[in-house]
Amino acid sequence: MKTNPVLPLAGALVLTFLSAGCATKPVESRVTNPNQPGPAVGAAVGTAVGTVGGNVAGAVVAVGEGAATAVKSTFTNEHHIVRTWHTETTSDGRTIQVPVDTEVDENGRPIAPPESK
Repeated sequence: MKTNPVLPLAGALVLTFLSAGCATKPVESRVTNPNQPGPAVGAAVGTAVGTVGGNVAGAVVAVGEGAATAVKSTFTNEHHIVRTWHTETTSDGRTIQVPVDTEVDENGRPIAPPESK
């Protein structure tokens, strides 16, 4: 089954816009002066911790999704090899069976020319 890459991307984009917020507060709701060193350092540290934490969480999710896709692709039956045998006679008169491997798609149609071994 093929998945449409637009749907997960659109969902991720909508989720990003819905979860994104503004980090500023109105001046009336602040208890401290943002121009003093304490609140300024606190805001900078909070921004850095939030950025690093978000990137770490994103990396963990990306690794998990990549591993799931890799495992899933192992079990797809889109391509497989069909081995057939044909009989040949050697120059000294012996009759031998020769394998011929053909790569086919999920419907059994050849994808590549047969490979003789």
